[in-house]
Amino acid sequence: MMPEPVVAWEKGFDALYGLDIVEITDERVRATVAVRDAVKQPMGLVHGGVYASMAESLASFGTAAGVMGDGMVPQGLSNATNFLRPITGGTIHADGVRRHRGRTTWIWDIEFTDDEGRLCAVTRMTIAVREPRA
Repeated sequence: MMPEPVVAWEKGFDALYGLDIVEITDERVRATVAVRDAVKQPMGLVHGGVYASMAESLASFGTAAGVMGDGMVPQGLSNATNFLRPITGGTIHADGVRRHRGRTTWIWDIEFTDDEGRLCAVTRMTIAVREPRA
């Protein structure tokens, strides 16, 4: 399900690494990134920063879907990514699930898989919910 965008993910940093949103709700977020040389580190593996960036964006977008209607905004607070298996080609698939919806923080778990469905990385993201700055 793709609601009207709450943020323009097709612009800015997410566009640099090629984030393609598949689904955004306040409970689940999914996206992909096509693997190309620009997202790899010198040894030919997808750069760890790509996973961390995808996780932060997905958790922020999902939180935004739940709080922006109330005049609040999401802000990344903590990003812990663990790498299990490298991805060297194809597509990175990210699937995030909200684990906690608090008044001031939301917690998300994001799993990253390759084209064969193998678990390659996991991220626990904490998003702060704040009033927008003036």
